[in-house]
Amino acid sequence: MRIAASQLAAGVSPSENLAVIAEQVTRAAAEGADAVVFPEAAMARFGIPLGPVAEPLDGPWATRVRALADSAGVLVVAGMFTPADDGRVRNTLLITGRGVDTHYDKLHLYDAYGFAESATVAPGERAVTAVLDGVTIGFATCYDVRFPGLFTRLAEEGARVILLSASWGAGPGKREQWELLVRARALDSTSWVVATGQADPATVGTPPATTAPTGIGHSMVVSPLGEVRARLGAEPGLLVTDLDPAETDHARRAIPVLANRRRDIS
Repeated sequence: MRIAASQLAAGVSPSENLAVIAEQVTRAAAEGADAVVFPEAAMARFGIPLGPVAEPLDGPWATRVRALADSAGVLVVAGMFTPADDGRVRNTLLITGRGVDTHYDKLHLYDAYGFAESATVAPGERAVTAVLDGVTIGFATCYDVRFPGLFTRLAEEGARVILLSASWGAGPGKREQWELLVRARALDSTSWVVATGQADPATVGTPPATTAPTGIGHSMVVSPLGEVRARLGAEPGLLVTDLDPAETDHARRAIPVLANRRRDIS
């Protein structure tokens, strides 16, 4: 399985970001990718009012992403915002292409480091998996990476690869936390983790003007044994990596933490 992680630096315009997504989907397909994963908030970056840019899953933005995925013949995972019933929005991953059409609403909201995502974003209610070419894939978004139980649950539901989209907040020690958490979740779940983050906006000449989590880059592909197999720096880029799902099976035989887990202890 070949997966491309597109580390873009999203701006405030959904249409302009969609043009970048189209270029990256085309490029990933040309490099033989089966899936291309975009960051959280690929539709529009954090730090702006989200209500005006949110669209339903059958709206024009998502419809265009579906068309791009179908035309290229790849699975596309892209972060967008959809309306919630209570006037807030949902932080949604659109997951589409190769016979898949579903979505994941972020479960754990980033109410940390002085930022209150829950003020404008409503939480999701379910874990999500999908099957690509016979391989079950799980999905997670940014702050979810701090919650091992979600990754364990996805693995127990059959996921051998977990795709994590993020727009990580900058700050002292945050890059180190990002790598530590991604590697730990791969080990917790004995799964491949493809972690795709927003690029650092300073690398494209637009340093963040707010405390919103607008990305630090450093996307990475981590093996089921916690090894970083490929990574990017802070700037935008496309990371194309071949994953062998059989390595998940090997890791689960070598370190059977899923089978050994005591479910009678919370």
